[in-house]
Amino acid sequence: MRATFRSARATRSRSLRTRFGVVALSATMLLSVAACGDSGGEGGPVELRFSWWGNNDRAQATQKVIDAFQAQNPDIKVNGTSSDFNAYFDKLATEVAAGDAPDVITLGGAYPREYGDRGALLDLARVQDELTTDKIDAAALGNGRFDDKQYGVPTGVNTFAVVVNPAVFDKAGVPLPDDSTWTWDDFVRIAGEISAKSPKGTYGVADPTSADVLDLYSRQRGEGLYTPDGKVAISRETVTQWWTMTVGLRNSGATPAASVTTELAGQPAPEQTLMGRGLAGMQFDWSNQLGSLRKAAGQPLELLRAPGESARPGMWLQASQLYTINARTEHPEEAAKFVDFLVNSPEAGKFILTDRGIPANSEVLTAVLPALNPDQAAQATFIERVTPQAGPPLVIGPTGSTDTRLILQRLNAEVLFDRKSPSAAADEFVKQVEAAIGK
Repeated sequence: MRATFRSARATRSRSLRTRFGVVALSATMLLSVAACGDSGGEGGPVELRFSWWGNNDRAQATQKVIDAFQAQNPDIKVNGTSSDFNAYFDKLATEVAAGDAPDVITLGGAYPREYGDRGALLDLARVQDELTTDKIDAAALGNGRFDDKQYGVPTGVNTFAVVVNPAVFDKAGVPLPDDSTWTWDDFVRIAGEISAKSPKGTYGVADPTSADVLDLYSRQRGEGLYTPDGKVAISRETVTQWWTMTVGLRNSGATPAASVTTELAGQPAPEQTLMGRGLAGMQFDWSNQLGSLRKAAGQPLELLRAPGESARPGMWLQASQLYTINARTEHPEEAAKFVDFLVNSPEAGKFILTDRGIPANSEVLTAVLPALNPDQAAQATFIERVTPQAGPPLVIGPTGSTDTRLILQRLNAEVLFDRKSPSAAADEFVKQVEAAIGK
């Protein structure tokens, strides 16, 4: 799975609301009697239910964590259940509506807000004595904070970055940039130099236009794509500046012709990208894609901070997933104690490693580093380096915002084929996104 749920979250959110409506009547009758956890019988251990999605490898690693927790806490029994991604959220929606959801729930994307807004998640301030977050960066914690309440803690994090191929730089005789100071002007210059000094068909950078990069670029200008109250935040001026820059990249040959870019659109597999084929010096992507891209390219690719970061942070820490607690659990303290073990215990971290993202707890990250393979270690080191400069949490798009990617992709093609000017396309982009989200 790629880094985030942004490509599917609003569509599934709409279906989530539909399922809530279908079972609302029965839920009203059941909520007064449903129990989220069992005591295990008089004098027996407290029983918790814990749910997540994923494959067998994740299930096996998670069971080892559960076993380790139970060994330290014999008065608490944890029953873990998992399923594939789609089945997981279908089942969870029904369980929540019926008042029979697990005590500890794994969520991602827009789901924490969806469930939090419906009162289905516990405000973690209620269990702050059992669940500490002082070793987790505030930017990562922000992924689980809505309406001034902390509803979830990150299982792990990743970030958007510039993937570079040092071999392409070396062959072109272009030094790698100092990513602590480089600007967008530096980025444009370097991309042009690589293309000019490389064989035909090798480019300085793959066309960088995507919703994630545009979000990053506009965050550096104090905007972002959306406001916290669900409106469009990015200005027409910023979008115009972006497309003016990318048209210049295309004109100089720093990026491919429009026909190549449109053919590659739609988030191709790593081996299909220019970076994966060894035909680009730079490419914007999620840090957790480094291993796949390295494998495809057969090169020791590296991660750099985005241009312009020295002026105003645009990069953010993205929670891979979030651990949340059912608001109706009968055992909030025990559930919080288990979540605390999941995110704050080096022992748990050594079982999970990077399966749920790079550990967000700095002490856990330090503990697991020796056990990581080179690709995982490179990601972890990068996350550790950029965390102190990470910007505020990403504002999750409102319902309808999944259309933004398609809108941007269509208009980007119009710009690159010179059918629309950057300014005209920027006007259309803002208007169409506003229409998509109903604002």
